[in-house]
Amino acid sequence: MRRKNQVTLPREVAEALHIGEGDEVEFSIEDDGRVVLRGLTTVPADQAWFWSSSWQAGEREASEQIAAGRTEEFEDAEAMFDALEEER
Repeated sequence: MRRKNQVTLPREVAEALHIGEGDEVEFSIEDDGRVVLRGLTTVPADQAWFWSSSWQAGEREASEQIAAGRTEEFEDAEAMFDALEEER
């Protein structure tokens, strides 16, 4: 520990927290005395929609469909929109 109660995190801890220079961290003290350290990432307000739980659920679903090969290719945008209309 340094003066002013500063500590340096070992590289493997910073990597496990997915944090780097300029990122924020959060400390919490549990009832049993354990101290929990979490890495925080600031999300610009105009991008917060992407990180909503509903949008992330859709991202996971899309990733699963892509991984399973459940995709469709179109000649152009018009063909894609026509296919979407047919699904309605």
